[in-house]
Amino acid sequence: MPRIVFVLVPRLHLLDLAGPAQVFSTAADLGHGWRLHYVAEHTEIHTAQGVPVRAELDWPSLGPADLVMVPGWRSPPLTDGPAVTEATAERLREHHRRGGTIASVCSGAYVLGQAGLLDGRRCTTHHALQDDLAKRFRRAEVVRDVLWVEDARVVTSAGIASGIDLALHLIAVRHGPAVAARVARQLVVFARRNGDAAQESVMLRHRSHLSDVVHRVQDLIDERYSQNLRLEDLAAYGGVSTRTLTRSFAEATGLTPLRYQQSLRTERATHLIASGSSVESAARQVGFADARMLRRLRSRLEAAKTA
Repeated sequence: MPRIVFVLVPRLHLLDLAGPAQVFSTAADLGHGWRLHYVAEHTEIHTAQGVPVRAELDWPSLGPADLVMVPGWRSPPLTDGPAVTEATAERLREHHRRGGTIASVCSGAYVLGQAGLLDGRRCTTHHALQDDLAKRFRRAEVVRDVLWVEDARVVTSAGIASGIDLALHLIAVRHGPAVAARVARQLVVFARRNGDAAQESVMLRHRSHLSDVVHRVQDLIDERYSQNLRLEDLAAYGGVSTRTLTRSFAEATGLTPLRYQQSLRTERATHLIASGSSVESAARQVGFADARMLRRLRSRLEAAKTA
């Protein structure tokens, strides 16, 4: 049962905390077992919006499958010195050294920078803080005007509501795009926000349309992307002919249903490979008969990025 630990800093923004916490809480309600913890250097944290929040002083025991997230707080973030003590910074470094993932929302990136976790890595933050973050942490590569950035198990997001996008991404990585879509629907949030194409998920990138039929079919593909899905069955599920589905899908997403499924498989396989799986193992887990098709699709994707 994985844990997510939220590290609370004085004057934190409520939505920076509440948005991601709701995403993981909803995932737990749907049967994915997340346990949420809130830790701080003081038992009571006063938020920027005036609501006090209670936190624990003692951290739970964490393993590589657990997440740590630092919500942001009211800017300017570091005018009064370091945001956290060296003891907290060392806890973040130690979790990352042991294979864990560290994430931040908005100005929470400053805590990651203080811990040295942004050195040599790509990162982002609120658009109003990007220049200051780059100035303070010169070894970091600040990517501007994107929703979130992931680099070697350090994940940073832009301002305030983008923490929800970040949390949905983390859920999609752990549990697949269908679970992330279910969580988004439970939260009644717009799960189709587009950011930088290199950073967003396949699910988000191809959901910015208004076709109910295509969304319905995408829901099925998201849930069963590792299975062999016949076009005839997808069309029947959507209540249209195969010809109508193919045309509508292309108009809405720019892809055929098969290419959409292949994109989901390739993205999921890439995450598995980054987590230590071999190419052959990742290919089998996402539904490819062997690694040849996966290698071909990944090569095509890399070529498209550099074109």
